[in-house]
Amino acid sequence: MGETMALNTMPNLNHTMFKGRSALGTNSPSAANNAAMASDQYLGSPLAVSGQSPTMEHDVPLRQSYARLARRAAMMAGRYAHAKQFKRHNRQIKFLRTRLGRIIRDIRRKIDGDEGLQEIFAVPLGRAAQIRGQKQRQRGWKLYSWLAPETECIGKGKARAPYEFGVKVSLTTTNKRCRGGQFILHAKVLSGNPYDGHTLKEVIEETEALTGREIERAYVDKGYRGHDAPKPHRVFKSGQKRGVHGQIKKQLRRRSAIEPVIGHCKNDGHLARNFLKGRLGDQINAVMSAVGYNLRLVLKWLRKILCKFIAAIYAAMIPQSALIPAS
Repeated sequence: MGETMALNTMPNLNHTMFKGRSALGTNSPSAANNAAMASDQYLGSPLAVSGQSPTMEHDVPLRQSYARLARRAAMMAGRYAHAKQFKRHNRQIKFLRTRLGRIIRDIRRKIDGDEGLQEIFAVPLGRAAQIRGQKQRQRGWKLYSWLAPETECIGKGKARAPYEFGVKVSLTTTNKRCRGGQFILHAKVLSGNPYDGHTLKEVIEETEALTGREIERAYVDKGYRGHDAPKPHRVFKSGQKRGVHGQIKKQLRRRSAIEPVIGHCKNDGHLARNFLKGRLGDQINAVMSAVGYNLRLVLKWLRKILCKFIAAIYAAMIPQSALIPAS
Protein backbone atom coordinates (compact mmCIF):
# COMPACT_ATOMS: atom_id res chain seq x y z
CA MET A 1 0.00 0.00 0.00
CA GLY A 2 2.89 2.37 -0.60
CA GLU A 3 5.02 3.95 2.09
CA THR A 4 4.44 3.37 5.78
CA MET A 5 3.93 5.92 8.50
CA ALA A 6 3.27 6.20 12.22
CA LEU A 7 0.30 8.08 13.62
CA ASN A 8 -1.19 9.43 16.82
CA THR A 9 -4.90 8.96 17.37
CA MET A 10 -7.17 9.81 20.26
CA PRO A 11 -10.81 10.72 20.80
CA ASN A 12 -12.03 14.22 21.30
CA LEU A 13 -15.58 15.31 22.04
CA ASN A 14 -17.54 17.32 19.59
CA HIS A 15 -20.61 18.87 20.77
CA THR A 16 -20.59 20.32 24.23
CA MET A 17 -22.57 21.13 27.15
CA PHE A 18 -24.22 24.16 25.61
CA LYS A 19 -26.63 24.42 22.67
CA GLY A 20 -29.31 26.95 21.85
CA ARG A 21 -31.02 29.43 24.11
CA SER A 22 -30.36 30.24 27.72
CA ALA A 23 -34.08 29.99 28.41
CA LEU A 24 -33.62 26.26 28.65
CA GLY A 25 -32.49 25.52 31.78
CA THR A 26 -20.93 18.27 25.88
CA ASN A 27 -8.47 11.00 27.19
CA SER A 28 -11.74 12.62 25.48
CA PRO A 29 -11.87 16.39 25.48
CA SER A 30 -15.20 17.98 24.53
CA ALA A 31 -16.62 20.47 22.11
CA ALA A 32 -19.74 22.53 22.39
CA ASN A 33 -23.02 22.98 20.67
CA ASN A 34 -24.70 26.33 20.98
CA ALA A 35 -27.65 25.18 23.10
CA ALA A 36 -28.23 25.43 26.81
CA MET A 37 -27.33 22.18 28.54
CA ALA A 38 -29.68 22.20 31.49
CA SER A 39 -29.30 20.94 34.99
CA ASP A 40 -31.79 18.32 36.15
CA GLN A 41 -33.90 20.76 38.09
CA TYR A 42 -34.16 23.36 35.33
CA LEU A 43 -34.46 20.95 32.39
CA GLY A 44 -37.47 19.38 34.06
CA SER A 45 -39.06 22.60 35.23
CA PRO A 46 -42.44 23.74 33.88
CA LEU A 47 -40.77 27.05 33.06
CA ALA A 48 -38.44 25.36 30.57
CA VAL A 49 -41.19 23.26 28.98
CA SER A 50 -43.71 26.07 28.69
CA GLY A 51 -40.97 28.33 27.33
CA GLN A 52 -40.04 25.87 24.56
CA SER A 53 -43.52 24.57 23.66
CA PRO A 54 -45.50 26.53 21.03
CA THR A 55 -48.46 27.28 23.32
CA MET A 56 -48.44 31.07 22.80
CA GLU A 57 -47.79 30.81 19.07
CA HIS A 58 -50.79 28.54 18.46
CA ASP A 59 -53.12 30.15 21.00
CA VAL A 60 -53.24 27.27 23.48
CA PRO A 61 -53.64 29.07 26.83
CA LEU A 62 -52.34 27.25 29.88
CA ARG A 63 -54.41 26.99 33.04
CA GLN A 64 -51.28 28.01 34.93
CA SER A 65 -47.71 28.32 33.64
CA TYR A 66 -45.97 28.08 37.04
CA ALA A 67 -43.33 30.45 35.68
CA ARG A 68 -42.70 32.23 38.98
CA LEU A 69 -42.92 29.13 41.18
CA ALA A 70 -40.79 27.00 38.83
CA ARG A 71 -38.08 29.63 38.59
CA ARG A 72 -37.76 29.80 42.36
CA ALA A 73 -37.95 26.01 42.81
CA ALA A 74 -35.20 25.43 40.22
CA MET A 75 -33.03 28.07 41.89
CA MET A 76 -33.53 26.58 45.36
CA ALA A 77 -32.88 23.03 44.11
CA GLY A 78 -29.49 24.13 42.83
CA ARG A 79 -28.69 25.88 46.10
CA TYR A 80 -29.71 22.87 48.20
CA ALA A 81 -27.61 20.54 46.04
CA HIS A 82 -24.60 22.82 46.40
CA ALA A 83 -25.07 22.82 50.18
CA LYS A 84 -25.46 19.00 50.13
CA GLN A 85 -28.96 19.28 51.61
CA PHE A 86 -30.31 16.55 49.36
CA LYS A 87 -33.62 15.95 51.14
CA ARG A 88 -34.61 19.55 50.50
CA HIS A 89 -33.15 19.29 46.99
CA ASN A 90 -35.27 16.21 46.21
CA ARG A 91 -38.34 17.97 47.60
CA GLN A 92 -37.89 20.79 45.07
CA ILE A 93 -37.30 18.30 42.24
CA LYS A 94 -40.52 16.50 43.18
CA PHE A 95 -42.34 19.85 43.19
CA LEU A 96 -41.07 20.56 39.66
CA ARG A 97 -42.00 17.11 38.35
CA THR A 98 -45.52 17.46 39.73
CA ARG A 99 -46.05 20.85 38.09
CA LEU A 100 -44.55 19.60 34.85
CA GLY A 101 -47.05 16.74 34.81
CA ARG A 102 -49.88 19.23 35.30
CA ILE A 103 -48.72 21.27 32.30
CA ILE A 104 -48.41 18.17 30.10
CA ARG A 105 -51.93 17.03 30.97
CA ASP A 106 -53.31 20.57 30.52
CA ILE A 107 -51.85 20.86 27.01
CA ARG A 108 -53.12 17.42 26.03
CA ARG A 109 -56.62 18.33 27.13
CA LYS A 110 -56.54 21.60 25.14
CA ILE A 111 -55.34 19.98 21.89
CA ASP A 112 -57.51 16.85 22.12
CA GLY A 113 -59.36 16.32 18.85
CA ASP A 114 -57.24 18.77 16.82
CA GLU A 115 -54.92 16.71 14.62
CA GLY A 116 -52.94 19.75 13.48
CA LEU A 117 -52.10 20.83 17.01
CA GLN A 118 -51.42 17.26 18.08
CA GLU A 119 -48.83 16.95 15.32
CA ILE A 120 -47.25 20.28 16.30
CA PHE A 121 -47.08 19.37 20.01
CA ALA A 122 -45.99 15.74 19.50
CA VAL A 123 -42.24 16.41 19.81
CA PRO A 124 -42.40 18.95 22.70
CA LEU A 125 -44.76 16.76 24.72
CA GLY A 126 -42.64 13.67 24.05
CA ARG A 127 -39.53 15.42 25.32
CA ALA A 128 -41.39 16.79 28.33
CA ALA A 129 -42.64 13.30 29.23
CA GLN A 130 -39.09 11.95 28.84
CA ILE A 131 -37.73 14.64 31.16
CA ARG A 132 -40.44 14.01 33.76
CA GLY A 133 -39.84 10.27 33.84
CA GLN A 134 -36.05 9.99 33.64
CA LYS A 135 -33.95 9.43 36.75
CA GLN A 136 -30.42 10.51 37.56
CA ARG A 137 -28.79 7.06 37.43
CA GLN A 138 -31.07 5.26 35.02
CA ARG A 139 -29.73 3.05 32.22
CA GLY A 140 -30.36 3.79 28.58
CA TRP A 141 -30.94 7.00 26.69
CA LYS A 142 -31.52 10.25 28.57
CA LEU A 143 -32.40 13.73 27.38
CA TYR A 144 -29.70 16.20 28.46
CA SER A 145 -30.59 19.19 26.29
CA TRP A 146 -34.02 20.25 25.02
CA LEU A 147 -32.69 21.82 21.81
CA ALA A 148 -30.01 19.16 21.25
CA PRO A 149 -31.47 15.75 22.06
CA GLU A 150 -28.43 14.03 20.48
CA THR A 151 -26.25 15.23 23.38
CA GLU A 152 -24.61 12.35 25.28
CA CYS A 153 -23.08 12.10 28.75
CA ILE A 154 -19.48 10.92 28.55
CA GLY A 155 -17.55 9.98 31.67
CA LYS A 156 -14.01 11.37 31.87
CA GLY A 157 -13.02 10.19 35.34
CA LYS A 158 -11.27 13.46 36.21
CA ALA A 159 -11.84 15.08 39.59
CA ARG A 160 -12.45 18.55 38.11
CA ALA A 161 -14.66 17.24 35.27
CA PRO A 162 -16.10 13.77 35.98
CA TYR A 163 -18.50 14.05 33.03
CA GLU A 164 -18.74 15.96 29.79
CA PHE A 165 -21.80 16.34 27.62
CA GLY A 166 -21.36 16.02 23.89
CA VAL A 167 -20.32 13.62 21.16
CA LYS A 168 -16.91 12.00 20.75
CA VAL A 169 -14.68 13.00 17.86
CA SER A 170 -11.61 11.02 16.78
CA LEU A 171 -8.60 13.05 15.63
CA THR A 172 -5.58 11.47 13.92
CA THR A 173 -2.22 13.12 13.24
CA THR A 174 1.22 12.00 12.07
CA ASN A 175 3.64 11.04 14.81
CA LYS A 176 6.54 12.93 13.27
CA ARG A 177 6.13 16.68 13.02
CA CYS A 178 6.07 17.87 9.42
CA ARG A 179 8.04 20.94 8.39
CA GLY A 180 4.87 23.00 8.28
CA GLY A 181 3.43 21.67 11.56
CA GLN A 182 1.43 18.79 13.02
CA PHE A 183 -1.30 18.24 10.41
CA ILE A 184 -4.58 16.41 11.10
CA LEU A 185 -5.04 13.43 8.78
CA HIS A 186 -8.48 12.22 9.86
CA ALA A 187 -11.40 13.57 11.90
CA LYS A 188 -14.65 11.74 12.53
CA VAL A 189 -17.62 12.00 14.90
CA LEU A 190 -18.25 8.87 16.99
CA SER A 191 -21.93 9.03 17.86
CA GLY A 192 -23.40 6.75 20.48
CA ASN A 193 -20.52 7.11 22.98
CA PRO A 194 -18.61 3.99 21.79
CA TYR A 195 -15.66 2.53 23.66
CA ASP A 196 -12.45 4.12 22.34
CA GLY A 197 -10.79 0.80 21.59
CA HIS A 198 -13.68 -0.35 19.41
CA THR A 199 -13.18 2.61 17.06
CA LEU A 200 -9.48 2.17 16.31
CA LYS A 201 -9.85 -0.37 13.50
CA GLU A 202 -12.26 1.82 11.54
CA VAL A 203 -10.15 4.95 12.09
CA ILE A 204 -6.98 3.24 10.83
CA GLU A 205 -8.74 1.87 7.75
CA GLU A 206 -10.22 5.27 6.85
CA THR A 207 -6.90 7.07 7.45
CA GLU A 208 -5.11 4.62 5.14
CA ALA A 209 -7.79 5.18 2.49
CA LEU A 210 -7.42 8.98 2.77
CA THR A 211 -3.61 9.06 2.69
CA GLY A 212 -2.98 6.10 0.37
CA ARG A 213 -0.29 4.77 2.70
CA GLU A 214 -0.13 1.88 5.12
CA ILE A 215 0.15 2.83 8.78
CA GLU A 216 3.23 1.21 10.23
CA ARG A 217 2.62 1.98 13.90
CA ALA A 218 -0.12 3.68 15.91
CA TYR A 219 0.45 5.44 19.24
CA VAL A 220 -2.64 5.84 21.42
CA ASP A 221 -3.55 6.67 25.03
CA LYS A 222 -4.60 4.24 27.74
CA GLY A 223 -8.26 4.55 26.79
CA TYR A 224 -7.62 2.19 23.87
CA ARG A 225 -7.01 -0.92 25.98
CA GLY A 226 -8.70 -3.90 24.34
CA HIS A 227 -8.72 -2.30 20.90
CA ASP A 228 -9.77 -4.09 17.71
CA ALA A 229 -6.92 -3.02 15.41
CA PRO A 230 -6.00 -5.61 12.72
CA LYS A 231 -2.31 -5.59 13.81
CA PRO A 232 -2.44 -5.29 17.61
CA HIS A 233 1.35 -5.68 17.99
CA ARG A 234 1.81 -2.48 15.97
CA VAL A 235 -0.34 -0.40 18.35
CA PHE A 236 1.50 1.11 21.32
CA LYS A 237 -0.28 2.58 24.30
CA SER A 238 0.88 5.39 26.55
CA GLY A 239 2.93 4.02 29.45
CA GLN A 240 3.55 0.67 27.72
CA LYS A 241 6.88 -1.03 28.57
CA ARG A 242 6.78 -4.38 26.77
CA GLY A 243 8.11 -4.22 23.23
CA VAL A 244 9.03 -0.54 23.54
CA HIS A 245 12.66 0.17 22.68
CA GLY A 246 14.84 2.24 20.37
CA GLN A 247 12.95 4.29 17.81
CA ILE A 248 9.57 3.12 19.12
CA LYS A 249 10.35 4.43 22.60
CA LYS A 250 11.30 7.81 21.13
CA GLN A 251 8.15 7.97 19.00
CA LEU A 252 5.91 6.91 21.89
CA ARG A 253 7.08 9.95 23.85
CA ARG A 254 5.72 12.10 21.03
CA ARG A 255 2.21 10.68 21.45
CA SER A 256 1.27 13.61 23.67
CA ALA A 257 1.96 15.99 20.76
CA ILE A 258 -1.66 15.49 19.71
CA GLU A 259 -2.88 17.24 22.87
CA PRO A 260 -2.01 20.80 21.74
CA VAL A 261 -3.55 19.99 18.36
CA ILE A 262 -6.84 19.27 20.11
CA GLY A 263 -6.45 22.44 22.17
CA HIS A 264 -5.96 24.56 19.05
CA CYS A 265 -8.98 22.95 17.38
CA LYS A 266 -11.13 23.73 20.40
CA ASN A 267 -9.86 27.26 21.05
CA ASP A 268 -8.90 28.55 17.59
CA GLY A 269 -11.50 26.53 15.68
CA HIS A 270 -15.12 25.74 16.54
CA LEU A 271 -14.59 22.30 18.06
CA ALA A 272 -15.20 23.68 21.55
CA ARG A 273 -18.66 24.96 20.60
CA ASN A 274 -20.74 23.70 17.71
CA PHE A 275 -23.31 26.11 16.29
CA LEU A 276 -24.65 23.60 13.73
CA LYS A 277 -27.79 21.59 14.43
CA GLY A 278 -28.21 17.84 14.76
CA ARG A 279 -25.89 14.90 14.20
CA LEU A 280 -25.11 16.07 10.67
CA GLY A 281 -24.05 19.41 12.12
CA ASP A 282 -21.73 17.62 14.53
CA GLN A 283 -20.09 15.72 11.66
CA ILE A 284 -19.68 18.86 9.53
CA ASN A 285 -18.30 20.85 12.46
CA ALA A 286 -15.67 18.22 13.32
CA VAL A 287 -14.39 17.95 9.74
CA MET A 288 -14.39 21.73 9.18
CA SER A 289 -12.52 22.30 12.46
CA ALA A 290 -9.78 19.92 11.27
CA VAL A 291 -9.69 21.56 7.83
CA GLY A 292 -9.45 25.02 9.38
CA TYR A 293 -6.57 23.88 11.61
CA ASN A 294 -4.65 22.54 8.60
CA LEU A 295 -5.30 25.70 6.59
CA ARG A 296 -4.01 27.86 9.44
CA LEU A 297 -0.76 25.86 9.40
CA VAL A 298 -0.44 26.29 5.62
CA LEU A 299 -1.05 30.04 5.88
CA LYS A 300 1.54 30.31 8.64
CA TRP A 301 4.06 28.45 6.48
CA LEU A 302 3.30 30.67 3.45
CA ARG A 303 3.64 33.76 5.63
CA LYS A 304 7.18 32.72 6.58
CA ILE A 305 8.08 32.08 2.92
CA LEU A 306 6.70 35.50 1.96
CA CYS A 307 8.79 37.20 4.65
CA LYS A 308 11.96 35.49 3.37
CA PHE A 309 11.04 36.38 -0.22
CA ILE A 310 10.53 40.06 0.66
CA ALA A 311 13.79 40.10 2.62
CA ALA A 312 15.66 38.63 -0.37
CA ILE A 313 14.19 41.25 -2.74
CA TYR A 314 15.04 44.03 -0.30
CA ALA A 315 18.63 42.80 0.00
CA ALA A 316 18.97 42.60 -3.81
CA MET A 317 17.64 46.14 -4.31
CA ILE A 318 20.00 47.84 -1.81
CA PRO A 319 23.68 48.16 -2.85
CA GLN A 320 26.09 45.99 -0.87
CA SER A 321 28.13 49.06 0.12
CA ALA A 322 25.09 50.56 1.84
CA LEU A 323 24.73 47.50 4.01
CA ILE A 324 28.35 47.58 5.23
CA PRO A 325 28.77 50.13 8.04
CA ALA A 326 31.60 52.62 7.69
CA SER A 327 34.59 51.88 9.91
